[in-house]
Amino acid sequence: MKRGLMVSAAAVLFSAVAAQADYTLHVLHINDFHSRIEPISAYDSTCAAEAEAKGECFGGVARLATKIRELRDGLRAQGQNVIVLDAGDQYQGSLFYTTYKGRDTVEFMNAIGFDAMAVGNHEFDDGPQGLQILAEGAKFPVVSGNLDLSQSPELKGKIGGTLVLEVGGEKLGIVSALAMDTPETAAPGPNVIFMDDMDSLGADVRELTDQGVDKIVALTHSGYKRDQAFAASVAGIDAVIGGHSHTLLGDMEGAAGPYPTMVEGADGAMVPVATAYAYGKYLGHLVLTWDDQGKLIKAEGQPILLDGSVVPDEALAARVKEMAEPIERLKQKRVAEIAAPIDGSRETCRARECEMGSLVADAMLARVKGQGISIAIQNGGGLRASIPAGVVTMGDVLAVLPFQNTLSTFRLKGADVVAALENGASQIEEGAGRFAQVAGLKYTLDHAAPAGSRISEVMVRDGADWVPLDPQAIYGVVSQNYMRAGGDGYRVFAEKATDAYDFGPDLAEVLADYLAKQGPDFAPGLDGRITVK
Repeated sequence: MKRGLMVSAAAVLFSAVAAQADYTLHVLHINDFHSRIEPISAYDSTCAAEAEAKGECFGGVARLATKIRELRDGLRAQGQNVIVLDAGDQYQGSLFYTTYKGRDTVEFMNAIGFDAMAVGNHEFDDGPQGLQILAEGAKFPVVSGNLDLSQSPELKGKIGGTLVLEVGGEKLGIVSALAMDTPETAAPGPNVIFMDDMDSLGADVRELTDQGVDKIVALTHSGYKRDQAFAASVAGIDAVIGGHSHTLLGDMEGAAGPYPTMVEGADGAMVPVATAYAYGKYLGHLVLTWDDQGKLIKAEGQPILLDGSVVPDEALAARVKEMAEPIERLKQKRVAEIAAPIDGSRETCRARECEMGSLVADAMLARVKGQGISIAIQNGGGLRASIPAGVVTMGDVLAVLPFQNTLSTFRLKGADVVAALENGASQIEEGAGRFAQVAGLKYTLDHAAPAGSRISEVMVRDGADWVPLDPQAIYGVVSQNYMRAGGDGYRVFAEKATDAYDFGPDLAEVLADYLAKQGPDFAPGLDGRITVK
């Protein structure tokens, strides 16, 4: 059964300024933080201490705390209304989550002072019990409107369906929805029942409207495309603050659209949609203005880059350092034992079949074997080290795969698979990292041929047999999020993939689990999956 929450606490109850016809609200928001407690590099992975000292890092919970406090305190001092929202997926993505399983999330979010958070799919990665840690520990409401939790002993009564915040003497309604495919991408279990997201949002908006709430924001974790559909279809929503797709909006290079993106709503009004990339690299700042009839008349703002110019909060930075100590010990954790070294050298993995490339691709394919996936493609440049024979530690695995890339699955036409392989072979002369290491696939490579025509004799596994790849057939492919987004020239993945899901487990975790299952007699080998002429 869904529930509504009414919050009127000091964290969100601001002194009303002199009565005015218009009402302005500043919304500070993040989404898809994915456990990036420590600062990140330009590649969204944990930033080295040397780079942090040079001011080359971004984000991190201490830097985020500084910017939120600076903006919130400054705006309040001017008599402005401010709320701080999170659109979900605090969990999963670094060894902080592996170590603390959400307890760190609770501590840091409470310290920053969030006003509300939507449930993300990765909050269910460790089942309802994982989300329970956040729901019970947070000093702010956690909401998700399209979940029926009446049968969940862990979550019943702990996650709100709707929320009303009193801000500056006005009631602000929050409705929420979580991606409908969460049962396939996480582990909510059989007792968490998903209701249609569009229908649920509509019903919740009507419920709040009937209560006299005329300012309503949807805080969702469904992705940029779905958020635009919500804005267009659900009458009564004034703005959408979203997450899930890790979409960058704004006027910077690489943005997928303007911030906010304006969508014509069901009643003809323009509805702003905002999201703020991921990993705490940006803090969204959306400014909404309503007239005295409760009609939204202005929406503006930009995401704020949390770069080295933002000084991390000293207290939180010290706490992060303290909590990182056992993580350093985790890197010493034994995960497997192997009988022979695994070659992951740059020279081999960027030019031909290499042991580490085959191993990682095999591990990727094994992880998703039950999802109709038959092909794995991993870029050689993503493999950063070899592993010696003997005991393998988590630190060894992280040296090979340090980028915190997540598993991506999608569908791709056979002709586009060949195009991806051609991209991988296009810069062999330069030692480029795009070279394609594969599993479930065989191909022949001619180094001497012109770029774009170096690949031939592409075969795919069909049971115990190998058969020619069909250019018109659709294949299930597994790769990782960097490549799926077009990294290393794999634009065909970004432009042609369908049914894509980019937020699977960390690739290092996938490799560690796979190695652990091989046993101490495991020795890598080359099986001719890439033939070089």
